Amino acid sequence: MAKTLLVTGGSRGLGAAVCRLAARDGYDVAFSYAGRADAAKQVVADIQKAGRKAVAIQSDIADPAQVVSLFDRAAQEIGYIEAFVSNAGIIHKGAPLADIPIEDIKRIIEVDLTAHVICLREAVRRMAKSRGGKGGAIVTMSSMAAHLYGLGGFIPYAAAKGGIDVLTVGLGKEVASDGIRVTGLRPGLIDTDMQDETGMENRIAKLAPSIPMGRGGTADEVAEAVLWLLSDKASYVTATLFNVSGGR
Repeated sequence: MAKTLLVTGGSRGLGAAVCRLAARDGYDVAFSYAGRADAAKQVVADIQKAGRKAVAIQSDIADPAQVVSLFDRAAQEIGYIEAFVSNAGIIHKGAPLADIPIEDIKRIIEVDLTAHVICLREAVRRMAKSRGGKGGAIVTMSSMAAHLYGLGGFIPYAAAKGGIDVLTVGLGKEVASDGIRVTGLRPGLIDTDMQDETGMENRIAKLAPSIPMGRGGTADEVAEAVLWLLSDKASYVTATLFNVSGGR
């Protein structure tokens, strides 16, 4: 019997890598995407090439009604959702807090924190054994930015990711007895197109000397950690966070 996974933000970067490796590991995959239909179509094709079922669902995770619809449709398409990766996110151009537009700050908090709270709420409502679910595993995507307190002009983003850290550990403890494991990853400097949105050209190359391993990471390196946390190999792991950061 196939395993099932729902990923938010699955058309690019870390989310796309998670979707592809999940298919490799025997998951049928549903994922949300915001607007990149062509990229979403390619991820669907890659999942299907691995012999698994795939469905891409356009969804604004900042809209609670669309989040509910996302979970409902994913379950209709691939069955009971036993694994969920709360990944979708955005970043802002690096700048001192005093120079970041208020609307940018509000959008970051809305997408990178509030939306994740709502998504995890919906996941728990469906997975919890006390509510008729079968249990499951959840992985959140935080960032080393939280641990570094937004160093380099990313305080709003780091603040949102710090909230993800609290959400992960707090919810993990709250639902541990209800058949749900909740863990989180804090990726460091990872080579994805999100780096281009920071406003810093060649950001990975410039910051690589500050990383003990001397290089940026890859999306697949993060995705491998996600798949381990979702698997039965991590059956006694919950309410905790892991750094995938090259020692930074």
